[in-house]
Amino acid sequence: MTPPSSDHSLPALRARHGERYRWLLLLSVMVGTMAAIMSSTVINVAIPDMSHHFTLGQERAQWVTSGFMAAMTVSMLTTPWLLSRFGYRRTYVGCMWLLMVGGVAGGFANDYPLVLAARVAEGLAAGVVQPIPAIIILRAFQPHEQGRASGIFGMGVVLAPALGPSIGGLLVDAFGWRSIFFMVVPFCIASLWLAHRYVPTTSPGGVAANAQGSGLDWLGLLLAAVGTLCLLNGLVELHGGAAATAAALLAGAACALVAFVGLQRRTLRARRQQPDQGVDPLMNLSLFKDRRFAMGSIVAFIYGIALFGSTYLLPVYIQSGLGLSASYVGSILLPAGLVLAVTIAMVGRLADRQPTHRLVSIGLVLLSASFALMVTLDPGRPTQIFALLVAWAVLGRIGLGFILPSLNIGAMRGLQSVDIAQGASVINFLRMLGGAAGVSLCGIVLEWRLAAHGAQITTGGAATAERIMAFEETFLMLAAICALALTAALRLKPGATPHASQ
Repeated sequence: MTPPSSDHSLPALRARHGERYRWLLLLSVMVGTMAAIMSSTVINVAIPDMSHHFTLGQERAQWVTSGFMAAMTVSMLTTPWLLSRFGYRRTYVGCMWLLMVGGVAGGFANDYPLVLAARVAEGLAAGVVQPIPAIIILRAFQPHEQGRASGIFGMGVVLAPALGPSIGGLLVDAFGWRSIFFMVVPFCIASLWLAHRYVPTTSPGGVAANAQGSGLDWLGLLLAAVGTLCLLNGLVELHGGAAATAAALLAGAACALVAFVGLQRRTLRARRQQPDQGVDPLMNLSLFKDRRFAMGSIVAFIYGIALFGSTYLLPVYIQSGLGLSASYVGSILLPAGLVLAVTIAMVGRLADRQPTHRLVSIGLVLLSASFALMVTLDPGRPTQIFALLVAWAVLGRIGLGFILPSLNIGAMRGLQSVDIAQGASVINFLRMLGGAAGVSLCGIVLEWRLAAHGAQITTGGAATAERIMAFEETFLMLAAICALALTAALRLKPGATPHASQ
């Protein structure tokens, strides 16, 4: 019997659309996630024009990026509660509306505080949306299809940051910085239409969302926000501020972490003793009892450091280290981004047949090698520099392509079905936290090594041996971090002992 059209639960939509439904659902959330990721990266090309328009210094102008990142990182932890309380569709649609309203408001804003508020709103929406695809892939697809689904989804999502800055640069040149905010609007409109057709109203457990369910762990969210902000600002102060301020902020981050862990343990115990009362913990720490999830979380954090750190470091190296023009940055990173998209699609199919720990380990080896090989560039042989830069950037992106579709699957296959939403939220949170820390870490290490060699960072001009050496040592630091992650990646291998909660 065909279910009534008013029934938008997951089983009803499966019955209505048949075998193709899971792919339509994946397409629906992919479009919205592309909009969220594009909004996080494309703003960088508009910062100079925006700084001139509002007469801002570089530090204040960068708030549009750091405010977005902080909001996105913390809001990821609320995704499981929102899905349980309001279901997939209302949560997803609400985020798309918030993202679109933030884009429109930012585009029409005449005051910088309103621009900043719009970016924070976009960050909140982007953070909630990003764990949803991993949850859907693990719930809507069979185990033998999950790798292929992750590969197709990853290919689409990676194209957003690969192509976004190039398109954004053309828009800024033609229409100014406001056009960057409006870029997300057509994606949001398309995702809203797809969501109303294909995204179910049910919660991750496959049951109806419970609007009267447990409350949100507001105290845990506050501690997470305070700890994240203290950590990020402390690292920024280490990069170029006062040592005393940096130490105070990092100590505050450590205190917030200790308080957060204690609160989550107490909340989990209270919830188990009285299941019908109280709130669910914002981060279920019992998930880390699963070895694969714990090791996957470590890899996700280090992967974030390497990905975001290298995305920051490579353009700086090209312009300030090698003394090449800014046009080289796009010429090198665009082909690497396209190779990454193709690699993800291919490895996604492999993830259905090959052990995920093997694919993640191969990716980390390639990523580490791409950083270590940066020391082979010789500024005295300019004809070879461009070819080698492209080669090593492509090698690193191939490594990322092995990691992306495999990591979530390998880390969360040992979790119970009801824990998948929490697991996806935690993995994404740790990856973004690592990414935010990675940018500051690369800046700190680079500044330290420049000072050690008696060199200074400058844009343009001839490359110097001292400056090149400082950059090479920073790349070697990233290579060592990726190599360190191998010890955790190898432990993603399934063991004989099941998860403790199963």
